[in-house]
Amino acid sequence: MALVRLIICVSGVYAMFLLWAIAQERLSVPFETTGGEMPERFNSPQFLSLIQSLLCTLSALSYLLLRRAPGATVTQTLGLAPPSPTSNSTAKTNGTAMSNGSAKHASDPASASRTLLLRYAQCSFSITAAAPFGFAALQHVSYPAMVLAKSCKLVPVMLMNILLYRRAFAPHKYAVVVLVTMGITLFMFFGSESHSKTKSKGSSTEHPSAAHAVLGMIYLLINLALDGTTNSTQDEVFARAPWRVTGQQMMLWINAFSSLTTLLLVLLPLPHIPVLHPGPSFVAEAGQAISFVRTHPGALQPLLAFALCGAVGQLFIFETLEHFGSLTLVTVTLTRKLFTMLLSVVLYNHQLTAGQWAGAATVFAGISIEAWVKRRDVHAKRVLREQEKARIKEL
Repeated sequence: MALVRLIICVSGVYAMFLLWAIAQERLSVPFETTGGEMPERFNSPQFLSLIQSLLCTLSALSYLLLRRAPGATVTQTLGLAPPSPTSNSTAKTNGTAMSNGSAKHASDPASASRTLLLRYAQCSFSITAAAPFGFAALQHVSYPAMVLAKSCKLVPVMLMNILLYRRAFAPHKYAVVVLVTMGITLFMFFGSESHSKTKSKGSSTEHPSAAHAVLGMIYLLINLALDGTTNSTQDEVFARAPWRVTGQQMMLWINAFSSLTTLLLVLLPLPHIPVLHPGPSFVAEAGQAISFVRTHPGALQPLLAFALCGAVGQLFIFETLEHFGSLTLVTVTLTRKLFTMLLSVVLYNHQLTAGQWAGAATVFAGISIEAWVKRRDVHAKRVLREQEKARIKEL
């Protein structure tokens, strides 16, 4: 049964996020118009985030209701109240269990719930701000470069944990950061060594690679810094929550707050703001996006595929984390990103130099060290647990 569940989880993560990556890259290049005008890019990042977060909210809510424990109240199911002692005692210890105070319920559950909601709102704010920068970066760097950069979340997560929460890390993590940084530097340096113009499949525009690579990397750095803020805050929630919080509960509330924020942003007629509101001044992004889809029908399919695959894919990720632990999840997501980059190279005819392949190998070597150390630590903890069980039986 466990093997079947693992196969389903891994297949789900691979299938959903490989399709999600294809849709994301397709949305970054121009679409043909129905009137025969010049092809145009989809330029409504907040509308894209709104659809994604809405579907993620619905999928997380459906998951929680379907997996609702017998006798659990609505607030307990949604993670806004301490779980009952019976459900808490049956929690699985799969190597990912975090000592988040599940046994130490807050004296004031209402106050603790408000604190949790504020943390979720903080995560949603950084996610909402990060998404447009990632979308804008795709107009200046190749998708393989972006996938490689996004594989380096360890760097901003570590920095934000140190800066925001004063956490220390094991020595091997700093070695991983060095390898990842070297790999990204190699990938970007050898990618811009040629001053010829680059052109993506389906794109009618050309641009000098060096200038756009610099701007794209700036956008990626901002995106990664905001992602690091999100992940470090999520770690803080898991570590210090007054009761056990599940990944699906966090997924629900973060995406619910993100939906409210992006809904407001797409409905308001904001002035032109680079990246955050790149469309015309004082034109609501919702109307602009709907008009674009009407005149560019080819954008509808990748738009819906992006949102749907992301929503379902997140459920597979949290299911893997719950039943098989962080080691398995890291291994799955690492190999998924590698296959995503290779798939992008094949489908969109990206040309990678030998130096770029070397940079990619350096990055994945660094992340592999992290996965190996996690595997060693998890194995050591399991051995200690088995020894403790044996001693208890002897007593």
